[in-house]
Amino acid sequence: MKKIYLFGLLALGMLAFSSCNDGNDELTDSRLTYYADLHLQGDEFMIVPIGTSFVDPGCTGTLYDKASGDIKDISSQIVVGGDEVDPNTMGFYYVTYSAAGSDGYMSSVTRTVCVCDPTVTLDISGSYDTDMTESTYYGKVNGVLDWYPFAVFAAGNGYTTQCTGITFTQLAPGFFAASDLLGGWYDQVRGFGVQYGGNIGCMTGYVSVDNDGNIELISSVIGAWGDSLDYIEDAKFDPEAGTMSYFASYAEGAVVMNLLLHKVQ
Repeated sequence: MKKIYLFGLLALGMLAFSSCNDGNDELTDSRLTYYADLHLQGDEFMIVPIGTSFVDPGCTGTLYDKASGDIKDISSQIVVGGDEVDPNTMGFYYVTYSAAGSDGYMSSVTRTVCVCDPTVTLDISGSYDTDMTESTYYGKVNGVLDWYPFAVFAAGNGYTTQCTGITFTQLAPGFFAASDLLGGWYDQVRGFGVQYGGNIGCMTGYVSVDNDGNIELISSVIGAWGDSLDYIEDAKFDPEAGTMSYFASYAEGAVVMNLLLHKVQ
């Protein structure tokens, strides 16, 4: 499928108007640019067991040739970049495939490769509620700086009395996507979800877990500001109690909290 980019509707309209008033002008496809059409071979998300080799399925591409009107195969012109997959180190790797269009504009597609340990069977996926009493935030209440339960701030802000729907979704053995690693602090307690909609107040991210329930942060981002957690530590999942607990630091330590989440499903 060819992709066509019009250089501004207003400019195009002016050019068309000019053509109507000058019999020597013609509107041609020189005002159009054609992008390379790229197609991943294999899966967009690949799982590679640690210690095995990664075989890149590759990518194919086509491009419409303005001169001949033919669609040409440009697979040999695709440049592979991004991360180099280390099959001996667990984590996420992002492999990009890029090619230039008719006027040099680039198209690209990305494959995510997850190197994981297939022997990890512990599953932390599900929906969690934040323990509003045991989860604490270091901040000011009535001018006094101290550790206070989430419930105190929730009552003061008035958006919710209970943070719910914190989800962890399994992507591969031992790897999970988190919907909000701040336990609903900005999205629900501070009311970003109500005020602005969407999940811009959620600290989304990825974590890994081993069979002993130890959790490690892989990456994170919060839509409201586009930055990430400093770190999480003492992160643990207790399968018998169905709880997850950890300390989280954000904004170079300006925002710190101890979180306790209860699995509800």
